[in-house]
Amino acid sequence: MTEYDVHFEGLNAPCSSQRLEHLREIIRLVKAGEVKLAEPTGHVNNHIHTIYSFSPYSPTKAVWCARQSGLLTAGITDHDSVSGAAEFIEAGKIAGVATTVAMELRCSAKGTELEGKRINNPDQKSCAYVAIHGIPHQKLEEVDAFIAPYRKARGTRNRKMLANLNKVLAPAGIFLDYDKDVLPISMDAEGGGVTERHLLFAAVNKITAKFPKGKAVTDYLRNTLGLKLSAKAESQLSDPSNVYYDYDLLGVLKGELVERFYVDADEECPHITEVPEFAAKIGAVSAYAYLGDVGDSLTGDKRAQKFEDDYLDELIPLLAKWGFNAVAYMPSRNTMVQLNRLMDLCDKNGLFQISGEDINSPRQTFTCDAILKPEFSHLITATWALIGTEQEASEHLENAMFGEKMKELYPDVNERARFFAELAEKSYKKRVSEMHLK
Repeated sequence: MTEYDVHFEGLNAPCSSQRLEHLREIIRLVKAGEVKLAEPTGHVNNHIHTIYSFSPYSPTKAVWCARQSGLLTAGITDHDSVSGAAEFIEAGKIAGVATTVAMELRCSAKGTELEGKRINNPDQKSCAYVAIHGIPHQKLEEVDAFIAPYRKARGTRNRKMLANLNKVLAPAGIFLDYDKDVLPISMDAEGGGVTERHLLFAAVNKITAKFPKGKAVTDYLRNTLGLKLSAKAESQLSDPSNVYYDYDLLGVLKGELVERFYVDADEECPHITEVPEFAAKIGAVSAYAYLGDVGDSLTGDKRAQKFEDDYLDELIPLLAKWGFNAVAYMPSRNTMVQLNRLMDLCDKNGLFQISGEDINSPRQTFTCDAILKPEFSHLITATWALIGTEQEASEHLENAMFGEKMKELYPDVNERARFFAELAEKSYKKRVSEMHLK
């Protein structure tokens, strides 16, 4: 093992301070010429999950992997948690990566025009995924206080779902204990979110402990659980040497099993109109996460399914009416027909556009080639703008991008985005120059 290998492995050490120290040692090796930084690619990514929701990456490792993928910017977006944010920000300072902070959460659309509709949640109607982006750093504790009761309610629902999951797994003699099998693979003790993926990854651990990887697992999935395996999943799970085996098995369970144990989220969901109000109060950016009708899933854990496209013309103006600032989407996930329609509606309704490739599996790359297409150049500007508003609002809250002061100075949202992007890029170049990093 080389010195770099030791420190790279240490990026997922149990303690945040240890992780950051290993990153400092890696940067020391960079400055000594023993480790080479990847060439910048021009890619951006604002939607990186970490161990504080579900991911193989600590905040520190996420920053370093992003940088070695050629990203100069990186955004943390965990479910129901900002507990990894401080570490992520510090890791960015150490590695010369411009960072931005967000939190993803589910909200209720009951009592609105969206009630009863499949919005952007594969598992539940009247329930939508949204995000709070560009969170000013002095407001992180306030965000945690806001989401903590909802996170606690989610834990209660998780236990109910685990009871249902145990009934599904019982024929093979598999039983999961929430406190012994689920919580230890989460960051719940540090304010991290616990999701359906944690329940299923605990199941993965039990399945692979009981059945040898390969044919025994695929037989169990088909014959006992009654799951249909795609040719791709069959190939991946038939190979015991597959280094991503556990995550590939998780993908199959997430895509095929959730509906058999799912319990609708209720008390853990703030109302959809409450989120933009809270974001405005703390100087952050409220964003709706567009999913669009799904064909072949990017992450391998979503079924072909219809979502917002049938009523998108009504949805986007409604979001603007409720006070949402932005719509976030993934250029690699949808067709250009879908995205052109979405972008046009955002422009007509004055909504900021944000990109982000959802990272929660080691098979996924931190980069997205689609982002480099000319038609998505505004999404690169948007990333720098998020970094800029976060920096400015962390110093003076009234300078937030969607605060009244900046809206008055720059009424056009795209002009405002360019202003904040220029601030962020200038600040980044100065900081990296002072660090003597290329």
